[in-house]
Amino acid sequence: MLVPPDLNGRKLFAGARVRRIRMGRGLTQTRMASDLGVSVSYLNLIERDQRPLSATFLLKLASSYDLDLKSLTGADGSDPGEELVRVFTDSRLTGIDVSRAELRELAMRSPGIAQALVRLHASPPPGPALTAPASPLDAVIAMINAAGNHFAALDSAAEALSDDLRLSGADLNIAVVDRLRSRHAITVRTMPAEVLPNTLRRLDLHARQLQLSEALDAASRGFAAAVQVALIELADVMAETIARAGVTDPLDQRACTISLGKYAAGAILMPYTRFLAACEATGYDIELLQSRFGRGLEQIAHRLVTLGRPGARGIPFFILRVDRAGTISKSFAPGPSPIPPSPIGGGGCALWSLHAAFDRQGELRRQLVEMEDGQRYLTLSRTVRGTAAPWGSGRAEFAIGLGCDARHAASLAWAAGIDLGGPAVPIGPGCAACHRASCRQRSLPPAGARLAFDERQRGLTPFRFTDE
Repeated sequence: MLVPPDLNGRKLFAGARVRRIRMGRGLTQTRMASDLGVSVSYLNLIERDQRPLSATFLLKLASSYDLDLKSLTGADGSDPGEELVRVFTDSRLTGIDVSRAELRELAMRSPGIAQALVRLHASPPPGPALTAPASPLDAVIAMINAAGNHFAALDSAAEALSDDLRLSGADLNIAVVDRLRSRHAITVRTMPAEVLPNTLRRLDLHARQLQLSEALDAASRGFAAAVQVALIELADVMAETIARAGVTDPLDQRACTISLGKYAAGAILMPYTRFLAACEATGYDIELLQSRFGRGLEQIAHRLVTLGRPGARGIPFFILRVDRAGTISKSFAPGPSPIPPSPIGGGGCALWSLHAAFDRQGELRRQLVEMEDGQRYLTLSRTVRGTAAPWGSGRAEFAIGLGCDARHAASLAWAAGIDLGGPAVPIGPGCAACHRASCRQRSLPPAGARLAFDERQRGLTPFRFTDE
């Protein structure tokens, strides 16, 4: 039974959303009113925000048009109003006086305009005559962002394939290897590191072998085999996904195919319905999920940020991967997050425990953090190590940061004992984008701020500034 999300006593005015649903399906007000069992005049009042949406109306709307109630009420973790508030904290907009209430009203009444503003802010402006992304990586990022990091058709196809694989055995790592051998005449071989010194996965079509380096651990070898199965059996679905994303450059298409192959591999080894059920049953207990599905922390984290299926959404997590220098090599955020707007780059806040994870290798560290606008997140950080390497050659190290809005954190196993309304560590998206004047950790002044100097005194940091 569908239950309307708790609106905490708020009246929900969402006329623009209802109108977009109607127009997107090519319906007249008369036809939609008939479908929903209401009068045309009542529907007209709703679309003009002169009547709030009742619980009965919401339930009928969701069931008639197969919609997710949370997406209609904003209870899915996406809050366009708050996203607009963050956009307007940009130093380039200093001096433009727009209240939080005005921004929330704009997001509610004109969600399309709000989404466009947020996307423009998150993306670098195109060059004078360029409309295509600057590089294949930009094409991949644009495709993922446009889909909210959930590719419905591919996810469903991968889940169906996973169900088929499970008929041959409960261990999916073994099942994907058997699938390659029995259906595609491809044998999986683990090769010595000296035979594949600079390669982790190689498909040798002449020998009909998928060659995997011994530098990969067992979970990573299973994942690599699943990637190969996906690239073969789900090629058509991936091609359709890329075409719908408008990617036409051959090099961009290959980059997107590789990205979708990894996405599909995760969906095969952690099929949506089973994985979400396990998340909810365990309170998203990261270590239990690793054990249950036989996956590494990074693979689990990647899967958590893809749970956007309408009607069966998971908690909207974000993930970030950094090295010791703070360089961001991965970031996915289908929901709100404290990560910098640039998907790949340097920066971040030194007060976030993610950057201290390297001091305690392999230890999960949780932290309640608060942004300048008062938004709170519960985060979990831990180091992950790259592939095995010959003695003395060094091994890559990264830290994974996983988190969600504190409003969703009460159901998490790793929130136990934390007062989500209590003291939180104040962090920001990096010094250049943060305007906390009293932060002792500040290394740079905010970009665009007006600096002030006084030879007679020195504050907590060398930088005195004003946003005026």
